Amino acid sequence: MYNNVKPFLKTGINLNETASCLEFPVVNWTEGLKANAYYFGNYAWADEYLKYCHRSDEFISRWKAAVGNWDGKIVVDIGCGPGNIAASLGGAPKLLIGVDVAATSLQIAQKYGYVPVLADATNLPFESAFADVAVLNAAIHHCEDMEAVLKEAARLVKPGGLLVTDHDPQLSAWNYRGPARLLWDARLFLYKIAKRGFHKADNQQRWALASEIHHKPGHGVTKAFFHNTLEPLGFRVNVFPHNHTSGAAVFNGVKGKPELKYLIGNLLSGRNPAHDGSALTLMCLARKL
Repeated sequence: MYNNVKPFLKTGINLNETASCLEFPVVNWTEGLKANAYYFGNYAWADEYLKYCHRSDEFISRWKAAVGNWDGKIVVDIGCGPGNIAASLGGAPKLLIGVDVAATSLQIAQKYGYVPVLADATNLPFESAFADVAVLNAAIHHCEDMEAVLKEAARLVKPGGLLVTDHDPQLSAWNYRGPARLLWDARLFLYKIAKRGFHKADNQQRWALASEIHHKPGHGVTKAFFHNTLEPLGFRVNVFPHNHTSGAAVFNGVKGKPELKYLIGNLLSGRNPAHDGSALTLMCLARKL
C-alpha cells in the first residue's frame, strides 16, 4: 500500500502501515472525529451503510454524469467510509485513495480497490495538485470545520482536475420553522412509536446523530459557501440543488420529487417545496482552472 501513495506524499511525511490501512497521526481528536471514528468503526453499522446508502440507480446516474470516465486517473475520496463511491461506480482508476478516520471502514473499502489512509480531512499528508479527481460524498457535514475540509480537498486537485461534492444538507431546506421544527424535535420519539427509521438500535442512532455534525436545522451548506470557498482558489464552480430522487437530470435543472416528510417539512416551514432553496442537497462540480 505504502508504495502506491509514496510518490504523492508531502516531503518528510511517513505513514504507518497497519493490517487495515496507512495511518497519518491525527493531532486533534475532536468530538466530531471521535463520533465518526466510532460509528463508522463499527463493522455491522459500516456494512449496513455500505449496502443501503448511496447505492440507488439515481445516485449512480448522477455521479457517473458528474465524474465521467475516471479510468486511468488518480482519485482521492475524502470521507470514503466503507467505500460506497467505488462500490457504486466501479471503473478502473490508476490510483484510488480513500481517506477516513475509521479503520474498520477503511478495511472494508480496501475490498473495492481503495488504498486506505487514516487521516484527518483538515490535515492530509499529500502534496498539492496531484489528483485528477477529488470527491467528498456525504462527508463535509460530518466535519466540524466544513470550510477547512473543502479547502484541503481543493488543494489536492491539479489544473484541469475536478472536485465533486454531494449529499450535504442544504441549509435553507433544513432550517425548519414553526410546526415543522416541533415535529423535527419530536422525530426520534415518533420513530419509536412508528417503529420506523434506518437505525435498528438506540445506540446506533445516537452515534449516527453524533457524527452528523451539520445535518440539523440551522446548519448545512449553501451555494455561496461553495462559490466563496473555491473560486478564490482558482476553480470554476457549478452548484446543483436536488432531492435524492434525481439522477443525471439534475444537471438539466431537474431537482426530483422530495419524500413526503420533507415536502411536509417545507410546507409547514412556510416554504415553496418546488423552490431551489427547498431541495435537500447541493451537488458541487468545481473544475480547477
